[in-house]
Amino acid sequence: MTDRNDRKSDRRKPPSVLSETIAGVIVGLVEARSHKRHTGQAQEKQPSGMQRLIEHHKKTQWVYWVVCLLGVWLLVSPATFGYDLQPAGLPGGREVWLSASARAWVLAINDVVCGLALIGLGWRSLTPNRPIGQWLACGVGAWLNFAPLLFWAPRAAIYLNETLVGVLVIALTILVPGMPNMPRFMKMGPNKPPGWTFNPSSWPQRGIMIALGFAGWLVSRHLGMYQLGYLEQPWEPFFGSGSVQVLTSKISESLPVSDGSLGAFAYTFEFLMGWMGSQARWRTMPWMVTFFGILVIPLGLVHILLVISQPVVVGHWCTLCLTAAAIMLPMIPLEVDEVVAMMQFTVGARKRGESLWHVFWMGGAVAGEDDHRTPEIFEAPRHPLAVLRASVYGMTLPWNLVVSAVLGMWMMAVPDVLGNKGLVADVDHLAGALIVVASGIAFGEPVRTMRFLIVPLGLLIAGTPFVVSEPTVAGGINDVIVGLGAAALCLPRGAIRESFGSWDRWIK
Repeated sequence: MTDRNDRKSDRRKPPSVLSETIAGVIVGLVEARSHKRHTGQAQEKQPSGMQRLIEHHKKTQWVYWVVCLLGVWLLVSPATFGYDLQPAGLPGGREVWLSASARAWVLAINDVVCGLALIGLGWRSLTPNRPIGQWLACGVGAWLNFAPLLFWAPRAAIYLNETLVGVLVIALTILVPGMPNMPRFMKMGPNKPPGWTFNPSSWPQRGIMIALGFAGWLVSRHLGMYQLGYLEQPWEPFFGSGSVQVLTSKISESLPVSDGSLGAFAYTFEFLMGWMGSQARWRTMPWMVTFFGILVIPLGLVHILLVISQPVVVGHWCTLCLTAAAIMLPMIPLEVDEVVAMMQFTVGARKRGESLWHVFWMGGAVAGEDDHRTPEIFEAPRHPLAVLRASVYGMTLPWNLVVSAVLGMWMMAVPDVLGNKGLVADVDHLAGALIVVASGIAFGEPVRTMRFLIVPLGLLIAGTPFVVSEPTVAGGINDVIVGLGAAALCLPRGAIRESFGSWDRWIK
């Protein structure tokens, strides 16, 4: 009897298993359909690009009201500051293309026109999705920084008023709210380039550039204030009348504007562009990194070369000119890594079949991970040394390059110390300064190969005493020893502590 019941039970099991299987499939389909429906609803709830832009605009709309107020400030500035009162005389008897009264009149009209433009553009920018108005307002700010140079502002109040208002306008249109319409098209992604050990666009990396740019701005503005006639004498603690001779030289007056103020104009944008964009701007804003790189690297090199040519062309040194060049020199290797990351990203996007034009202006995304090694900039008050170390990731100071830089500075002083004259003195000045420049740039690990430029410079120094009979005995012996020593010292590569993705193979 029991066996019979067991057999009946066995015959009933297959239908039970089948029914459970069918029920499981039905439940699975229902759950899958429910999950898909909920996922679709979640996707529908995600804000669109326009919705993100509107929400962002609500939070930053106040800046455009301030732009309108700055426009009102400019409107009343000519009457407030008395643009035509007590015009400053230009140093060295320099003549410019307009009289003092005409320059004051032109700049007064300029402030009224720019004030009206800022009021109109600020009002227009109160409505979201109007990027042209924001960019035009930013252009007005840039023009306000250049107008006092072009028209040789006859009073310091005009120069300071227009440049400071211009800086505020630029900051309020593209720095505080971010790039116009950026929330509509910015793609999310990692902030560290693939294969890199740090993020070259992190705030510590940009913070040191901002600080150096601001310092250069202050130094160059002082030089420009003298050339525009607002100061009786430039600050000069070491070279006597050297600064006056340099700032009123023919090479300085060959430009239609004050070269000191022009340097301040360039530093203004270097300072401001350091704030632009997110910590992933090497991929979200390639165009901005490109323009920033051009402003810092090639134009910075031109600035340095002009300064180091002063003892040869003018016959004098200028303390603040050398200070401005010394500020610019470390900015070059500090910016190179961000430019390299941007170039890697755009080349990679091109290889993936993406439009280079679109990626250059709109940015894009790439696979990778965020930089968890670099401390946040807000930790600077509690951990200043950690943030400072992070700001110079990608920079090392190999002992041999440090010694080369010291030898280059010594060669710049040799004509005065050891008495070399004529062509030998010129070679000592220029080649020594170029050794300092090449050593300083080679501190940057991505451009460590730049150290090989020291070889021909050292050989030039060592060989000049044999060609020219003008050096003193001590000077000639010094040139041979120092030149050969600098050429030999640059051969070791030095430590490379960071990785730069595919760029590593170019670091020799």
